[in-house]
Amino acid sequence: MGVIQTNEVTNSNLAVWGSNVQGAEYTINGQRIDFQDLMVAITEQRAATIEKEVEPMSDRMRNRNKHLENLGTALSDLSGIEAGFKNDDDGSTTSSSSLGNTTLAVLNFLQTGLYTSDGKITKSNCEKGIQLIKTEIDKANNESSADMTRLQSLVDRRDESYQTATSLMQAIGDCRSSVVKNF
Repeated sequence: MGVIQTNEVTNSNLAVWGSNVQGAEYTINGQRIDFQDLMVAITEQRAATIEKEVEPMSDRMRNRNKHLENLGTALSDLSGIEAGFKNDDDGSTTSSSSLGNTTLAVLNFLQTGLYTSDGKITKSNCEKGIQLIKTEIDKANNESSADMTRLQSLVDRRDESYQTATSLMQAIGDCRSSVVKNF
């Protein structure tokens, strides 16, 4: 959509009794349109603007959900490893090779330092990793909640735009019907 330009209504562009009464005409992209078409164009433009805001938010939420899925996998893997240790940390270790690729990617992302240079994991490091993952899950869930609130606000604005345009078009239609009935 281009910039919407309007011409002022003057006595010279209004016809007198017995002729067609014309109001202001509006120009969009070089085309002259009436008020009702102008409102439809504005509504479409506003909805398109809102959709442009929704799309990146949807992508961000989709990526966050994938991240949460990976965090859940890592949490499950580490919880399984932790369950294999004795109740107290007696210095026993397990190999980091028992971790899946997703878990290793999450741990590298979080920069946990969970396993030693020789690829071993202790129970205390496993517990630290679990806490880091839980913290990251909480953080992602909070961000997701905030994005859902923003998304709801955008949807509400879009709906309000359509509602306003619909009400206005209904009022214009009622007004035209009333004018026709009075003639």
